[in-house]
Amino acid sequence: MAFEGLSERLQNTIAKMRGKGKITEADVKEMMREVRLALLEADVNFKVVKSFVKTVGERAIGQDIMSSLTPGQQVVKIVNEELTALMGGAESKLTMNNQPPTVLMMVGLQGAGKTTTTGKLASLLRKKYNKKPLLVAADVYRPAAIQQLQTLGKQLDMPVFTLGDQVSPVEIAKQAIAHAKAEHLDYVLIDTAGRLHVDETLMNELIDVKTVAQPDDILLVVDSMTGQDAVNVAKNFDETLDLTGVILTKLDGDTRGGAALSIRSVTGKPIKFVGMGEKLDALEPFHPDRMASRILGMGDVMSLIEKAQANVDEEKAMALANKMKDNSMTFDDFLEQLQQVKQMGPLDDLLKMIPGMNKMKGVENMSIDDKQMAHIEAIIKSMTTKERAEPAILNASRRRRIATGSGRPVQEVNKLVKQFEEMKKMMKQMSGMGGKGGKKGMKGLMSGLGNNFKMPFLKLF
Repeated sequence: MAFEGLSERLQNTIAKMRGKGKITEADVKEMMREVRLALLEADVNFKVVKSFVKTVGERAIGQDIMSSLTPGQQVVKIVNEELTALMGGAESKLTMNNQPPTVLMMVGLQGAGKTTTTGKLASLLRKKYNKKPLLVAADVYRPAAIQQLQTLGKQLDMPVFTLGDQVSPVEIAKQAIAHAKAEHLDYVLIDTAGRLHVDETLMNELIDVKTVAQPDDILLVVDSMTGQDAVNVAKNFDETLDLTGVILTKLDGDTRGGAALSIRSVTGKPIKFVGMGEKLDALEPFHPDRMASRILGMGDVMSLIEKAQANVDEEKAMALANKMKDNSMTFDDFLEQLQQVKQMGPLDDLLKMIPGMNKMKGVENMSIDDKQMAHIEAIIKSMTTKERAEPAILNASRRRRIATGSGRPVQEVNKLVKQFEEMKKMMKQMSGMGGKGGKKGMKGLMSGLGNNFKMPFLKLF
């Protein structure tokens, strides 16, 4: 995730404060120094950092903190609230026109992932909100841009409107909207041209398209990996087009994430969606409160529940919940859950959504990528029916046979069996709501999730 470095530094800094029975002004100043360095290293805009540190520092030295019974916890609460406010406070949804179609104008520079994001957003509108979108190929300059959108349309089984590359984008937008009205479609997503840099020709053309299309939302697609450049691009586009929102792509990449923390403050425009991977369903609404919680290592239970509810078979989940409680889960159950993990995204990211999970013993051994997933599947399928049902009988000779059958080293088979047993213990611990040897964080999580807790946990494994 984009905030890996920032998250680790902030969590370490806050951990020093969390357990303190009393906090002095010197403690707060020391913490603010660390927070400031962490944010600057994450490529957050200098002015944004200065303002954030000042606000948090003033609140932390306030009377309500100094007189609090748990001042450390209060400071964590303040940092969480201010981080949420920095990213916009609440989720910012798309505008919906009372008289369809709702027109979305997608803008941005080349290489930011604008065309792919247009397809992802259309997919999200159909899947989550049951809307009928129309993709519009209005980028007539970039070679193969029209073809790329048509390919996405085929993959998504979604209509694409094009008049080729010899018609002006203004005329394409005009006719596309008329077509959407005639076909009673809900959304029109106009994929406009990008450039390698902001220039006058590009902006003038976008102004003309805006004049004709009268979009309900003008969404800037920016690559979060470009850091401060993303913020500067957002400023330039906003000054000309008056953006209504931003979509950050590649937030799952190896980046410092500063753009996500700076754009709202610098431009005043909300981040509406974030791209969290290459797959066509890897676009998520942006929730500032959930992102702040994840950065501070406090989990993101709501997103986890939503992912689970969208993908899990509830009946099977309930059956497996009972097996977890009495510690009778088999390798067949394990395999079934693993096969569904792909629908929810990388396991590493899902684990980070669980409060306290990153501190739990054994979690570091449960990092599973797509290749490992295939290896695990091969190993389990090389077991006999009895071995899958009774892992305890897996002696050395059986493990050697399984290794040969799956084409994997015997050490890998041993590791999987050990991992499976560790995971069973951990799941039993969780289903016991943090009983003997449990963590306080787990107790809080279970009570917070209520009856929904089974689904996200089962879905992980």
